[in-house]
Amino acid sequence: MPQKPPSLDAQQLGAYFALMDVASLLRHAVEQQLKDAGDLSYVQFQLLARLGDSPNGSQRMTELADGVVYSRSGLTYQADLLEKAGLVTRAPSPEDERGTTVTLTDAGRARLAAVFPGHIELVQQLLLAPLSGDDDDDGVRALAELLGPVREHMRTAPPRSAARRRRSSS
Repeated sequence: MPQKPPSLDAQQLGAYFALMDVASLLRHAVEQQLKDAGDLSYVQFQLLARLGDSPNGSQRMTELADGVVYSRSGLTYQADLLEKAGLVTRAPSPEDERGTTVTLTDAGRARLAAVFPGHIELVQQLLLAPLSGDDDDDGVRALAELLGPVREHMRTAPPRSAARRRRSSS
């Protein structure tokens, strides 16, 4: 007897579509804001922001690829565009010359400073404001508590292009 195909109930389907709609609408608005304010793609912004959060403004390309869900070849292309724009520099890694270290430049920091105010305003307006009352962040806290474990679960088996590389023990 054939097995019944898996399905989602109405509530599960509604939650799935709501999440996908929110993610798509937010991503579209964010991408437009980043393009208008700083001529950056979302991936380029992610790279610059991750570098900006690093203690010395540098990370290895493999660490950046692990942090953003993007193919390694695509990430290399984006880093090349950022380097040509003078927003980052790339150099062989001091720990392993086969690796590449990407470093945020002063121009990259300035570009981040230019896009962050509008970016933060947009995220607050579209995502956070509907979840918060006057001084109430319970909705934001609940969203973080709901999505945190889902993100961690999904990151345990990321797409091959974003999977952490196994480091040899030799």
